[in-house]
Amino acid sequence: MNFRELQTEQKLRGGYYTSEDLADFLTRWAAGANPESILEPSCGDGVFFNKIASRMGNPAVTALEVNKEEAGKAQDQATSSGLTNANVLANDFLGWALDAIRRNLRFDAVLGNPPFIRYQYLPNQFQDRARDIFNVLNCKFTMHTNAWVPFVMASFALLRPGGRLAMVVPSEIIHVMHARSLRTYLGQTARRIIIVDPEEIWFSGTLQGAVLLLAEKRRGEGDRAEGLGIYPVRGREFVTCNPETVFDSPSPINGKTVEGKWTRALLEPKTRSVLEGLVELENIRRFDEVAQVDVGIVTGANKFFHVQDETVRQFGLERWSHPMFGRSEQCPGVIYDEAQHQSNAAKGNPTNFLWFRDRGAEESPGAKSYIERGEHLNLHTRYKCRIRKPWYAVPSVYATEVGLLKRAHDTPRLILNKLRAYTTDTAYRVKVKQGSAEKLVFSFVNPLTALSAELEGRHYGGGVLELVPSEIERLLIPLPPQIGANISGLDSSVRSMSPELVLERQSRIILRAIGLTRGDQDVLMSGWQKLRDRRQRVASRIGSNRFQEQIALDLHGHDIDT
Repeated sequence: MNFRELQTEQKLRGGYYTSEDLADFLTRWAAGANPESILEPSCGDGVFFNKIASRMGNPAVTALEVNKEEAGKAQDQATSSGLTNANVLANDFLGWALDAIRRNLRFDAVLGNPPFIRYQYLPNQFQDRARDIFNVLNCKFTMHTNAWVPFVMASFALLRPGGRLAMVVPSEIIHVMHARSLRTYLGQTARRIIIVDPEEIWFSGTLQGAVLLLAEKRRGEGDRAEGLGIYPVRGREFVTCNPETVFDSPSPINGKTVEGKWTRALLEPKTRSVLEGLVELENIRRFDEVAQVDVGIVTGANKFFHVQDETVRQFGLERWSHPMFGRSEQCPGVIYDEAQHQSNAAKGNPTNFLWFRDRGAEESPGAKSYIERGEHLNLHTRYKCRIRKPWYAVPSVYATEVGLLKRAHDTPRLILNKLRAYTTDTAYRVKVKQGSAEKLVFSFVNPLTALSAELEGRHYGGGVLELVPSEIERLLIPLPPQIGANISGLDSSVRSMSPELVLERQSRIILRAIGLTRGDQDVLMSGWQKLRDRRQRVASRIGSNRFQEQIALDLHGHDIDT
């Protein structure tokens, strides 16, 4: 888990400042609205002020910066830039915005780079204000949100009809669940939304990808909402282009894409067309139609309950020890059996789940000593542990014939759990509702399902793909009625071949069996590769696939203690 005391001061402030060239590009586009009033909701040290003065003259500027020292620097920067109508407030934007929205205050343009701060890192007062922003705009709130989400929502609400918002925002705006209310809000209130999407990372010292958000507000009910367009860029040459050309170039899409995730807008029109034609095919099913997904075992302290053989021997815990897996490196193929389990154990991996079903463990000196060791570490005070009696008796312990790791580097795959090993909450337990487990595991590996996972899932810094149960349930999976599920062959291929070659081979078997042409298969494969490569834009610069997979997974706490 991520704890506040372990974070840097810069990360807690979300203070990653905009470069001069990006600030100039955003300002040039906002200037197209001929603004007389500008809002800068988190101005930092005032990087936008020179650009405003050079591109717009001397408009009225209202800027906010919660850090008093930075606010003072920003006011000096505004003065030296010749902005005589600039007012920098050393204040929290969300609190100020609540009052401004209620007073119906409006601006011609908004410029800025909102703070990237997780909700749990915000002081309580700021958390309350974030929730209030959602409420006053009639948007659904989630406690998983990030500070930039209510910043953008409030900023857009403070625009006059026809006004323009130009901001640097995290690339996760396209797909994360906690930004869904923002995506829906912009879809309902913006005339046109454009995302300038770079291949590279713009902010050094962070794994967070960033994009430029250009959004123009609708002028009224009669002003048609055009939807969302993506403008991909490589390098920084685009900043020399006419911003109006960039804004007008993409062909926007509307409907469900704008209401939900924006990932589909990253695909070529032909790929979207092929996908839309497949949804209704009889032999293509949603995952929840053929299987049920449940979280793995929630221990509250994985490192205590998921241990190596040496720990079992040291404390004499054989009676309470059961096979378990929970990391991608422990499942290199699609089969988890005794041979794989012994291989993991030989490498010193934690392969044992300690299930103390009742207080009988206290009768064993070794088990009692181990439990006391956990209490010495205050594990019994953790939330998940302290709400159960006894604290070391983990509930909801069962195994399923199929497992699915929560995170993946290239593409998710189901695991045929021949050993009926238990799984931590880094994996899901899957119960098959229709057909055999072997066929489900075999059919899951194909370009359509891989592409579906990219569209439904989310990712953060490091390029790891993550799926939660509700997203897994929406995955598309082809299930040809007559097909031989060579699960051993697939297991061998996954262990020894590249993901591209595995998917190509599976495509010729599975997608051909449901009637897809070679051309449509290639379109789906290309769509998956495009989204996968975009997601991995940080990790792809690190090194080989195996090395970058481990780096990415480690960066996201794949071995988290929950």
